[in-house]
Amino acid sequence: MIRTTRSLVIAAGLVALVSAGNAIARVQPFILASSAAGDMAETVTATKSKLTEAGFEISGTYAPYSGVEIIIFTNDELQSTARKSERGGYGAAMRASVTDNAGKIEVAYTNPEYWANAYRLTSNLDGVSSKLKSALGSQAQFSSGDKELSAEDMRKYHYTIMMEYFDEPSDLGEYDSHEAAVKAVETNLASGLGATAKIYSINVGKDTEGKQMTLIGVALKGKNDEDCSGDKFIMNKIDRDTPRSSAHLPYEVLVYGSSVEALFARFRIALSWPHLPMMASETGATFMSIMCAPDAIEDALKKVGSGETDDF
Repeated sequence: MIRTTRSLVIAAGLVALVSAGNAIARVQPFILASSAAGDMAETVTATKSKLTEAGFEISGTYAPYSGVEIIIFTNDELQSTARKSERGGYGAAMRASVTDNAGKIEVAYTNPEYWANAYRLTSNLDGVSSKLKSALGSQAQFSSGDKELSAEDMRKYHYTIMMEYFDEPSDLGEYDSHEAAVKAVETNLASGLGATAKIYSINVGKDTEGKQMTLIGVALKGKNDEDCSGDKFIMNKIDRDTPRSSAHLPYEVLVYGSSVEALFARFRIALSWPHLPMMASETGATFMSIMCAPDAIEDALKKVGSGETDDF
């Protein structure tokens, strides 16, 4: 009896060890670097300096509304990794946010491992993660609530049945060449078509399909406060948890070969809030509250991609 009990205890211990060894690490969209009382402008300046000192290049900044500034940055690892997979250009940039959240200044950034797998890159961007942790800090991952997602899950992620995957983008325009497509997009952004503006542009290079990639950040300003395509409209509806997920912004279009595309909003928005309920939540943040946004964003970006001014 004693021997049997001892065998059962040993077996249980081995099962526990195997289970621990097979545990899949959870990944979440953003990493909180710090949260403390402070000055917004000084924190933005310090964050930019830390990123530059760590070897990152600042591609652009975006202040979509009061109390938020987003810093878009890149480096050689991000761009070289982006070129090693089909349509990998989306992963050529990361984003850091500085947010005044009820008097606390939050510094956060996109989690490289999470977004690398969401964009189906060939690595977890460990070098980028290490540099960001050293430069900015790393207190906790956030913005998935109680939803458990692994890096492997992100490679085939979509929000729910009948909704788009990474390889099902919005087609925004078609041109005779990559150069013509880039020029058209930048001209349309400069003209403010779709109530938009250009934030940054990164010439990434060719992917594994031999297609040239240029990633362009887009401010979705909205025609007014109730325009469903507007960044402020969407963030007011769903970015209500603490820490804030400000680094969701800005949206981007990818000039891919001679085509212009963007990740469909039901995919791109869900990446930042994969746990967001459809119908009800304690904060009132739900996908139902922005049901108008995916089509409105696509319409705005089609104007950017095609130059058409009529409604779609």
